Amino acid sequence: MRKGIHPQYVETQVKCGCGNTFKTRSTQKELKVDICSACHPFYTGKLKYVDAAGRIESFGRGDRGGGGYASLTRGKKAAPAVAAPEAES
Repeated sequence: MRKGIHPQYVETQVKCGCGNTFKTRSTQKELKVDICSACHPFYTGKLKYVDAAGRIESFGRGDRGGGGYASLTRGKKAAPAVAAPEAES
């Protein structure tokens, strides 16, 4: 490898939002992550919503186009009238 062009590879302390910490190696001395293997639903088997800035609640209120099942409450469109085929004599 050429000297002087590669970043320093150091031991890194990783801190998760759930409080879990562990050590690994990286080019940075400290990393802060939102989710790790100790709290990720795939590894824990528990459902967890990761809500950034209230996006889930605002979607439920209708701020983002959701909020309900409007297609179920408005009724169905009337089918276009189809002409009956003429009987052959």
